[in-house]
Amino acid sequence: MWDDPRVTGLLRLIRAAARPPAGAGRIALALVLGLTTHLVFALAVLAMIVAMFFGLSESFGQVPQPYAWAANIALIAQFPLAHSLFLTAKGSRLLARLVPGPHGATLATTTYALIASLQLLALFALWTPSGIVWWRAEGVAFVLVCAAYGASWLILLKASFDAGAEVQSGALGWMSLMGRIAPRFPDMPTRGLFRLIRQPIYVAFALTLWTVPVWTPDQLLLAISYTAYCLLAPRLKERRFAARYGDRFAQYRARTPYALPRIPSNDPK
Repeated sequence: MWDDPRVTGLLRLIRAAARPPAGAGRIALALVLGLTTHLVFALAVLAMIVAMFFGLSESFGQVPQPYAWAANIALIAQFPLAHSLFLTAKGSRLLARLVPGPHGATLATTTYALIASLQLLALFALWTPSGIVWWRAEGVAFVLVCAAYGASWLILLKASFDAGAEVQSGALGWMSLMGRIAPRFPDMPTRGLFRLIRQPIYVAFALTLWTVPVWTPDQLLLAISYTAYCLLAPRLKERRFAARYGDRFAQYRARTPYALPRIPSNDPK
């Protein structure tokens, strides 16, 4: 376990942040941005879990009809658009300039996580429910669906750990600044769920969309929209991986399915 790169990289980061070199301003900036990011991240995840559990039938949005659907569609669109923009070369340069001063590039991953968390929090907290409920699980069906919903979130958590918990949570940037070290991104993920498929994070998130115990037109719109995003957006990510890792990624892609695990064959050959 201790020689697992998913663990060693995280421990290295924690050790550096736990013994920061002198620099009160740098440390304060790292702590404020880091704590803010993790707080908003936690609120966003909680809002997602609760809002989708009720099929988006409960939220704080109060946009009157007929404008509510337009507002909800805008809320859906804003996350993938900005999320994908900041992953481009131009977007990365913009991200590095969002924090004024010399530390913007170091804090880029934390800033990215903070923006994404704010976007998700806005989506699920400001959604205007239609008031229509098509189906609500009850009895044994409720227990089974809730188990599937919980399992989907656990799979998403495991996939995020396999991809690099420090990057997915936004800790890489602020902890690197705290320890005054250069951010070191995890290597190309091939362990854990990445042994089975190339995009476990996107697949796990798609699973959370379809395992809810309450179905409404709101939830269906969200599920269709973001499932399409989960299937298409990783293509751009794989282009970046191909450019960065070359033959290593080509070999990994050749032996590992995109989104659905291969069914084991009984053929001894």
